[in-house]
Amino acid sequence: MRESVLRIGIVGAGIWGENHGRIYSAMDGCQVTAVCDRNGARASELAAKLGASECFDDYTEMFAQGSIDAVAIVTPDFAHADIAVAAAQAGKHMLIEKPLATTRDDVARMVEAITSAGVRAMVDLHNRWSPPFNTAHQILESGRLGDPYSAYFRLNDTRWVATDMLPWAAKSSILWFLGSHSLDTLRWFFNDEVARVYCTSRKGILASQGVDATDVYLTTLEFARGGIAQMENAWITPNGHPNINDIKFNLIGTKGSIAVDATNHNLIQLYTEEATTVPDVLVQNSVFGRPAGFAFESIRSFADCLISGAEFKVSLEDAANGSLAILAIKESAALRQPVEVRYL
Repeated sequence: MRESVLRIGIVGAGIWGENHGRIYSAMDGCQVTAVCDRNGARASELAAKLGASECFDDYTEMFAQGSIDAVAIVTPDFAHADIAVAAAQAGKHMLIEKPLATTRDDVARMVEAITSAGVRAMVDLHNRWSPPFNTAHQILESGRLGDPYSAYFRLNDTRWVATDMLPWAAKSSILWFLGSHSLDTLRWFFNDEVARVYCTSRKGILASQGVDATDVYLTTLEFARGGIAQMENAWITPNGHPNINDIKFNLIGTKGSIAVDATNHNLIQLYTEEATTVPDVLVQNSVFGRPAGFAFESIRSFADCLISGAEFKVSLEDAANGSLAILAIKESAALRQPVEVRYL
């Protein structure tokens, strides 16, 4: 990238779009110059908060007229493809919130558009920046665990996420919302692609609360070089759970094993007459007013790599293959039988 300020536009002026904006605004060498949202008033409000001089209610207009070099696509997962293709055709680099896309056709056309345009794209699969997981990966790479042999990963959310936080939960899936992180982490640790999946699922609790979404998926992954893993993703953890996320990970290698409990990390706990809670000091927090936490570090890394020219920590191939493997998981859950993953 050139030495001048990296000008970034944001598509999607919701809570996470605002987080993107706060992070870029706090970085040297970055400036949020444009905000786009279908709700023009919301785009204008966020632009004012971030000091952006331009706001739009049509992303094609932002790509054509906006003063931007790169764009953060922070929309519901099923709405990524058209925006990303338009951004690529306009020559804009992009950070796409996970997953890359939710259909095979969308994955294919996004990869084609991005590759053909020669722009750079990263998907925000931020668990690679999580301190306990990154440390575990460093230990694996040191050779102390030997070769990865088997693993288990639970990444669940409380019901509130599906019933209250995400108005579009029924149009998505816990597999896209959290399973994309689970799968990317497992691919990263095994340094391998998933060859075959077998998934069972159950539905009913969320449906009884008016959200037409699957409650839980239990998935067995078989990697190409023989590694196996079990992946649990659910949206039905009771709301009284002290953390929104329930995160457990265990990896067994040929020489040793390692375990991560990022839910009950015991670093800090808050007790009141009403509840016990675990304040977030890992995922998204702030230190002296500056955005911190690993979910913010991944976003910061995108901008850093654009400015420096370094390779992204999550490649376009990583993101594409992750989406295709999740599509195979969803197919397996529907068929109740093993499914081979078909890559591009």
